[in-house]
Amino acid sequence: MIAILGGGESGTGAALLAKALGQPCFVSDFGLLSSQARQLLQEAGIPFEEGGHTIERVLQASVVVKSPGIPPKAPVVQAALQAGLPVIDELEFAYPHMQGKAICITGSNGKTTTTLLTYHLLRQAGISVGLGGNVGQSLAGQLAKGIQPDWWVLESSSFQIDGWQSLRPRIAMYLNLSQDHMDRYGTMEAYAQAKMRIAANQTEDDLLIYLTDAGWVERMVAEHEPKARLAPFNTRFADGLAAWVNADYLHAELNGKTASVPLQQLPLKGVHNQQNMLAATLAALEVGIEPSAIADGLHSFVNAPHRLEPVGTVGGVAFINDSKATNPDSVRYALEAMAQPVIWVAGGKDKGNDYALLEDLVRSHVKALVCLTKYPEPLLAAFSEIIPNIQVTESVDEAVVLAHKLSQPGDVVLLSPACASFDLFQNYEDRGNQFREAVAAFAASHRLGQP
Repeated sequence: MIAILGGGESGTGAALLAKALGQPCFVSDFGLLSSQARQLLQEAGIPFEEGGHTIERVLQASVVVKSPGIPPKAPVVQAALQAGLPVIDELEFAYPHMQGKAICITGSNGKTTTTLLTYHLLRQAGISVGLGGNVGQSLAGQLAKGIQPDWWVLESSSFQIDGWQSLRPRIAMYLNLSQDHMDRYGTMEAYAQAKMRIAANQTEDDLLIYLTDAGWVERMVAEHEPKARLAPFNTRFADGLAAWVNADYLHAELNGKTASVPLQQLPLKGVHNQQNMLAATLAALEVGIEPSAIADGLHSFVNAPHRLEPVGTVGGVAFINDSKATNPDSVRYALEAMAQPVIWVAGGKDKGNDYALLEDLVRSHVKALVCLTKYPEPLLAAFSEIIPNIQVTESVDEAVVLAHKLSQPGDVVLLSPACASFDLFQNYEDRGNQFREAVAAFAASHRLGQP
């Protein structure tokens, strides 16, 4: 029997796959299931509990499939481990039942953009490809429906990789590493090691694409000496790179083929997106896509919502939704991409953030800060002597109004929270959606001349 902890997208998908395989299972959620998850499980005849874990029942299982959001220190997880039960991730559970090859993408920032871009490049080139992991529908749930493409592009968080045992990416990407999730890992060393496990099962037939940043990523690759072939990249040229930016061109060389695309023609802007495009281009070359098709795919890509997403302009002030920026390094990328003065909307559940890396950019780019959070103290402590005007609110509607009052035509209001969303919102999508809706409502009232 399989015990599945957590009834979200990954847990429900794992349960449906177990059902399709004829393996008995049950789902245990510490919170309350969504109405959709509850309906899916009921229709499939899968037993479940919500509002708490019955540990005795979990311990009757032969394997535990854990939601990545459940920390290893949770009592139910500790009980399973102490009982000698294997505790794995949904991707690990699904992997033996995949017929296609896996492209797995990790990093502190840019995972979603690079995952969606890689998927887009393959799909536009006519490759049979699916999308899963930490974005879109669960891999297990899709396998349960009989979906079996030749390739899978899987966004893979460190929380998911923690539960891998046999999963072998044909192509792995380690995009970058910056401070995040210190509340779970404690040290950067532990966090970096967790992500490096993405390459642990690779062989000489596989490829590891990684950023040479003279930091944690490069150090991990050097220490672990992975068996996979290596494809290092950076935006600055150096000997030995497989991809780089050269004279305003995106340039990649792999397997005897060269892709070279003018940056000016590409929709994704900023250094961080150059890194994302270099990594995705290398993956596409490894799959066997022709350089001309890669260029076409880069030109036609549209990024996901909540990542530097313009959501409206009111009185000459642009509003940008970057809700997916849940750590300071993501905010750094966003601020670097801003040419106009910024009214910064930030805040949420702090994960042990170090805001020092933002100080110079905040001094040069930010004219005011709106703390949208129940817990403004870390932001106030970090920036009260740097930013002259700081406001605090727990209302997204009020945050939009306050930000506009602090702005003037030509400014940008940037929602780039640097924190998790769980103090006021269900997730970063909910936060971004509510911000987008609040901007639309404010724009409508502004047109009508309302205060």
